[in-house]
Amino acid sequence: MLSNFHGKKHEFQRRAKRPPAHIAKKVAFPACGAYDTRMTDSSLYRAWAEIDTDAMKHNLRVVQKALPNHRRMAIVKAEAYGHGLEGVVRALDDEDISFFGVATIAEAQRVQDTGAHTCPFILGPCFPEEREAIVQNGWRAALSSPEEAEHFNSLGELYGKKVHLHISIDTGMGRAGLLPHSIHGLADKLKQLPNLHIEGIYSHLSAASEDISFTHRQIAAFEQAVGELSQDITFEYRHLCSSSGVFNYRVPCTNMVRLGRILYGYSPMPSPFNKELRNTLTLFSRVTLVRTLPDNHGVSYNHTYITTAPTRVATIGIGFGDGYLHYLSNTGARVYLNNSYCPVLGRVTMDQVMVDVTHLENVNPGDVAEMMGPNVPWQELTARAHTIPSNVITSISARVPRVYRPSGQAGGTP
Repeated sequence: MLSNFHGKKHEFQRRAKRPPAHIAKKVAFPACGAYDTRMTDSSLYRAWAEIDTDAMKHNLRVVQKALPNHRRMAIVKAEAYGHGLEGVVRALDDEDISFFGVATIAEAQRVQDTGAHTCPFILGPCFPEEREAIVQNGWRAALSSPEEAEHFNSLGELYGKKVHLHISIDTGMGRAGLLPHSIHGLADKLKQLPNLHIEGIYSHLSAASEDISFTHRQIAAFEQAVGELSQDITFEYRHLCSSSGVFNYRVPCTNMVRLGRILYGYSPMPSPFNKELRNTLTLFSRVTLVRTLPDNHGVSYNHTYITTAPTRVATIGIGFGDGYLHYLSNTGARVYLNNSYCPVLGRVTMDQVMVDVTHLENVNPGDVAEMMGPNVPWQELTARAHTIPSNVITSISARVPRVYRPSGQAGGTP
């Protein structure tokens, strides 16, 4: 009896792997799991993010105009701020980028697997077990302690490779790096480690958009550290400012900037250059159902919204499982549908949201709604959700396909 069950179970598994013939022939579904960055047909998607690759390149040029003598590191960690790591790497690899900034060796490997000639730079500390992969692949890494330096040196000797490192200085972030008072004598110690190439030095501003006075103290501490270590070490790269500091602080000792949010169209600080930045991501979804609900009818979980009159309600196929934040529930959030704003009703659910379309004459299943983009900017969603912009865009989940198009082809039409 049991063997009979197993036989049927295996037959069920074989059937499950084969879609019905009429579906297999007519429909090519998007791959699950990793992003297929080559897809451009969004006609089957319930929700998708459209990435304007020309806009990203334009934003790079805006930074270059502001800082013509600075090199640029493009930050692609956290799926390139929700834009999809591989797609962004492929789009920017020929744009004279010095490094692609990542958070983990897994992300570094993904950068390398695209075939990019631009080297990944791992921004934070790594586990001892991860350093071997860094050395073998020639990736750039941060140096936060003498113990790390000794380990990297021994691995360099083991594999017969130079290990390229950037000294991390903790000027006030409190997250990683050498404290300024601990760098005395560091250059002499590093000279005794022949397999290391100390390629750069950097730090990170912790409050550039909120505490200008403290930021200037960080800048002074970094300049002092660079000045002291430069007596014995020639740094090819010296970087301090990320997006929050790029347009607003001048640091004479630096020659590179790290571009995260600013690359994707948002500067956290007021600046004349901000108006030149372009939106790079638009999040779309589709209407799946349109119904008229009667007066005094609850909408979504726990009936946090109840109709006060007969209401035409459209269900849209996106939710917090896709990255449209649950925190947008009952905040006045809106979507842009058929050239009109439609308020979100009740709570955002995992896979769907409901919006009021009573004021629209003609709404049908399949109509495209802009959830975030030029008409519903992420700054607006940030304010409504009481969070930060990076949280809004990095929340876009893996089940949302990324569609890469130059500016002339953008617009949400499949």
